[in-house]
Amino acid sequence: MAVSVEGLNAGTLRALLLACVTLFFSLHLWRWLRQRSGRPPPGPFAWPVIGNAAQLGKTPHLYFTRMAKKYGNVFQIKLGCRTVVVLNGDSIKQALVKQGHEFSGRPDFTSFQYVSNGDSLAFGTSSDWWKTHRKVAQSTVRMFSTGNPHTKKTFERHVLGEVRELLQLFVVKTHEQRFFQPMAYLVVSTANIMSAVCFGKRYSYEDEEFRQVVGRNDQFTKTVGAGSIVDVMPWLQYFPNPIKTIFENFKKLNREFGTFIRDKVVEHRKTIESSSIRDMTDAFIVALDQVRDKRGLSSGKDYVPPTVGDIFGASQDTLSTALQWIILLLVKYPEVQERLQQEVDRVVDRSRLPSVEDQAQLPYVMAFIYEVMRFTSFVPLTIPHSTTTNTSIMGYTIPKNTVVFINQWSVNHDPAIWSNPETFDPQRFLDPSGALNKDLTSSVVIFSLGKRRCIGEDLSKMQLFLFTALIAHQCNITTDPSRPLTLDFEYGLTLKPHPIFIAVSMREDMKLLDAVARQAKDVS
Repeated sequence: MAVSVEGLNAGTLRALLLACVTLFFSLHLWRWLRQRSGRPPPGPFAWPVIGNAAQLGKTPHLYFTRMAKKYGNVFQIKLGCRTVVVLNGDSIKQALVKQGHEFSGRPDFTSFQYVSNGDSLAFGTSSDWWKTHRKVAQSTVRMFSTGNPHTKKTFERHVLGEVRELLQLFVVKTHEQRFFQPMAYLVVSTANIMSAVCFGKRYSYEDEEFRQVVGRNDQFTKTVGAGSIVDVMPWLQYFPNPIKTIFENFKKLNREFGTFIRDKVVEHRKTIESSSIRDMTDAFIVALDQVRDKRGLSSGKDYVPPTVGDIFGASQDTLSTALQWIILLLVKYPEVQERLQQEVDRVVDRSRLPSVEDQAQLPYVMAFIYEVMRFTSFVPLTIPHSTTTNTSIMGYTIPKNTVVFINQWSVNHDPAIWSNPETFDPQRFLDPSGALNKDLTSSVVIFSLGKRRCIGEDLSKMQLFLFTALIAHQCNITTDPSRPLTLDFEYGLTLKPHPIFIAVSMREDMKLLDAVARQAKDVS
């Protein structure tokens, strides 16, 4: 008896469907049996193909904090086909400090391969050379911050001069527009300080090439931030869709930034004299070339550009974001701004400007800075980590090469550490005598911990102190009352506040230009 074509097709479809269902359940059974050999972290249900990507929303750090309340400080999610372990609260110190080597890796994310052509110190994988490379970079940065009195004063002079330029511009903009947006100027100002440190020169605020290079941090940080769709589902870059456009723009800005940095290094190599170190790029050339030659590495490989790129790029993005939050919080809480002014006036008279040496006598200024870092947690999650070996944490087994997200926000907003963590209150960092509480300041996590801790932390804190003290000493900042202030932000590797409108006026009759000139002469 003949079998109809329709019957044959229906039978074939049923067989294919049965095979697909069997394969699907077999894969899940295999994964379940594999995990039974240990104790995997708990976590929410993951959808096929996308996993938990759709649940992250626009604020992944807040989603992770909510999940930690449900599943504990160690849980796992699925992003695309990847398993990601998320660490919160006390598990972060356990992983990054006590088990630092096991959690010091970097995942093989697509976006990471385009940062300094895969040679980035910050985004690179852990290896023997990486450890040596980082050690050299760390000692060089320290030499330009806390490790050398002369270079420390030079850095202070760079900050003083740039704040002078910035405040002059702010006053002009206030006269022209009454209220203006400061964010773009803060980015250029911060980049200029790091340009002076790295390259020995600054740029005009109107320099289009410089603004083009440093003015696209938001595009970079959105692409490499934890949970980035580019890294979750990299195959999307091969089809026409918004993700493809984002990724193409990301690659373009990395090429342009890399060219800018390489050109600076080439210029330095042409004129460098090892007996006279002019700036940080010179210092990196001397130090890294010596180490490369000692280890017998190829002379054709130049490790200086990616190192300078990391220092220049990461520091100016992090710091400009911090300065934006400082300005926003000063105008949102005018009583805090007034108290800062009172403390600076009491310690620093009107004949000079605040200096690094004043820091110990300005505890409220430091309390304000730490509260800005804690309250905003403007680096909510670190650059993603990965495990370098099979390991375990808090009783859960974690296989080698597992992606690990570090939720710094969860520590900075933990009610077990901070009373009323959602309230902005610098006073929390002062003890009854008015001194800075060092135990609490050490509980703030913003520069990561352990083997991947930011090597520019001391330099960053010094700049934040000088900027805050100088602003308090020199000017009043107010906001446009017709535009309500918001603490909303754009998520990425850093949380960038929404634009605000401010007005800046100088305090009393202090002549900033004369004061800076005198102080610069004193420290030169």
